[in-house]
Amino acid sequence: MIQSIYLNLPHPLPAQTIHLTPEETIADLLSQSDLPFDGEDVYLRTRSSGPLSSSTRIASLQHGGSSQSHLIELSVCARLVGGKGGFGSQLRAAGGRMSSGKATNMDSCRDLSGRRLGTIKEAQRQAELLESAPALRAKLAAEEKAKLEALERRLGISQPDAFSADADADGNGEGSSSASGPSKRKVEEVNLEELAAKKHKFDDNKFLEESREINDNVRNAVSKAMLLKKKKKAASATASSATTAKTNEKANAKAKGKEKVEEITKKEKEKIAMPPPALANIA
Repeated sequence: MIQSIYLNLPHPLPAQTIHLTPEETIADLLSQSDLPFDGEDVYLRTRSSGPLSSSTRIASLQHGGSSQSHLIELSVCARLVGGKGGFGSQLRAAGGRMSSGKATNMDSCRDLSGRRLGTIKEAQRQAELLESAPALRAKLAAEEKAKLEALERRLGISQPDAFSADADADGNGEGSSSASGPSKRKVEEVNLEELAAKKHKFDDNKFLEESREINDNVRNAVSKAMLLKKKKKAASATASSATTAKTNEKANAKAKGKEKVEEITKKEKEKIAMPPPALANIA
């Protein structure tokens, strides 16, 4: 019984139909087919199988092993030349680099309820700030109070030394009990005019030296600028006077030349207008 085999060749080659017996093999098929390339460079396969070996019998390709003649469709595929290898080691090295560079920022991830982790962290931080707000306000108030007390001591509003001296002079229990805290006058009780009239000595020598140096530098810079301006003005005046003198010389020379031309023209006109001399009578 003859079996028909339909070969699908790569595009653009046309398909071929070969007739063989079921006892023949794939090697016989390749030898009888008119392929434009060597049989070692190609392999045959069906639609549902992998590459077929050269010893595969045609009968094994029939549907269900039936002996009835039917069309067997085979595809001719080209073999690919293998590389040098080492692809696995390259993959392992790339995987190691990828695992070492993992991101540690998980704020964009979500929890089981769908909220982002970054939002949850921000909410926790805001809650901690709200809890610590009274302590922060108390700390700021204490700092402001300390600054105000220091300013009052510098302005003479608080007088702890005088109060302690009065308390020691009295020697009673009330004075000793009240001496534990410094006596402070209210701001309303301070005479601002007297405080303003009071002389305060400024002892910051470094500031005074820097101020004096800055003033000297400014004066020197202004003096240099004024001197440079005067020099430029004098140079411009000299240049303008020289230009004016040259212009005057040119104008005078031009006027003199014009006068000479007029004089010569006048003489020529006089010669032309003069009558010819009278000829003496020849005896």
